[in-house]
Amino acid sequence: MTETTETETGPTPPICPFDFNEALDFDPALADLMARGPVTRIRLSHGDADAWLATGFEAVRQVTTDRRFSRAAVVGRDFPRMTPEPIFSPESINVIDPPRISRLRRLTSQAFTKQHVDRMRPAIAAIADRLFDEMAEHGPPADLVHHLSDRLPQETICELLGIAPADRPWLQRSALRMLSMAPDSRRTAAEAKAEIIGYFRELTAQRRRSPGDDLISLLAAAKDGDDMLDDEELAVMAETLMLSGHDTATCQISDISYLLLTRPELADRLRSRPEDLTRSLDELLRYIPFRNGVGIPRVAIEDAEIAGVPVRAGDFVHVSYLTANRDPERFPEPDVIDLDRPPTPHMTFGWGGHRCIAVPLAMAELETAIGLLLSRFPGLRLAVPAEEVRWDTTTIRRFPHELPVSW
Repeated sequence: MTETTETETGPTPPICPFDFNEALDFDPALADLMARGPVTRIRLSHGDADAWLATGFEAVRQVTTDRRFSRAAVVGRDFPRMTPEPIFSPESINVIDPPRISRLRRLTSQAFTKQHVDRMRPAIAAIADRLFDEMAEHGPPADLVHHLSDRLPQETICELLGIAPADRPWLQRSALRMLSMAPDSRRTAAEAKAEIIGYFRELTAQRRRSPGDDLISLLAAAKDGDDMLDDEELAVMAETLMLSGHDTATCQISDISYLLLTRPELADRLRSRPEDLTRSLDELLRYIPFRNGVGIPRVAIEDAEIAGVPVRAGDFVHVSYLTANRDPERFPEPDVIDLDRPPTPHMTFGWGGHRCIAVPLAMAELETAIGLLLSRFPGLRLAVPAEEVRWDTTTIRRFPHELPVSW
């Protein structure tokens, strides 16, 4: 739990370590902050300032759509964060404001239309089938993280981006170095970030010269009138897609699989009603806390109010998509998994101008991975007691290191 202390100048914001919680339990630090109201003050382990944290759904929606709160303004500042080194590139779409981000989204979203993603589905299914063939040949017990979660998103996004197989293990290791929360990791995280963006500068320049049918070539050719992505925008977009495309999806496949393995009634429901798979996955994504704490904040560029709380120009404002997804005013009985819940947009993939542009691809991967897992291994079960599953405690993501399974 967080604690607020009194000083001569008033209350000191609670220090929020967002300590790791085993399995998929909701972080008690976040629950405590939710109880304080839709907006509260916090202090994080890195950065030289306190911040506001929006926890209520409507408060988060305001911050993520109101132009008075700027992502771009964090660049170059020692903002409050959970990692020793900021995990974004200054050129990244993650720290760009309107109207420029609107332009980038118009261009990049052309690669993720339903038509384009539907054309990608056979390739995703072929990779998943091959991985499951290898798991079946290996025999039980087998590690589902190794055979599926780690490899399907990585091989899919690398295949779609046209990354050489020999480069893929290095990229995955570098991505994990970037996400580390270890106190002594700042230098190695900065080095990893520089190495990754350098790699994509070279790769995208190569695709400009010799385009193919890969995703980078498709992005390079995307146009809005005469407008196109420039070389640096293309390189950073490829880096962003690689990082989010395999890291986030890996965590989600692992977390959803763990939930189905420990709640067999949910797995039985999905097997008996495969036509409800997409809707059911949407509810699981709303429910599962896929990370610890918060990500990149915004800066108030003028005085404003959030849920009636005055915020001054220059203040940092974090949002918690996790608490927004558990807001009872938005989702009745939010701590209950209700596969019959009426479709209600959640914030797992973000909101507003920074909502993930590759959601259609992410959902195609999840639908393929979980759908084939349930159909090909109907007797799937954990091969160890649930309490023996080891969970990551060193990055901002929440995922199991291994999922030993039998069938």
